[in-house]
Amino acid sequence: MFVLELTYTAPLARADELMADHLSWVRGQFDAGVFVASGRKEPRDGGVIIAVGDDRAAMEELVAGDPFAVAGICEYRVTRFLATNVASALEPYREKPSA
Repeated sequence: MFVLELTYTAPLARADELMADHLSWVRGQFDAGVFVASGRKEPRDGGVIIAVGDDRAAMEELVAGDPFAVAGICEYRVTRFLATNVASALEPYREKPSA
């Protein structure tokens, strides 16, 4: 899994202008089964997405297609983690560390 933390690098008004396009892109990733949770950070200086996957390069390529990233108004911090402990509803996403 990945934690995708985005931080705005432009004024919030610019993010608001592109929000509909960003949310459409996010919804597409939910529909594709890649994203499992997302939302704004508080204070509102970006957002956080929890994504399923194990290929860092592919995840970095994916987030580069976010309309926010394409417009240059945010930076992504991509953090890979192994979800070895999960709530029962997230059991399909449990991961095992390699030996």
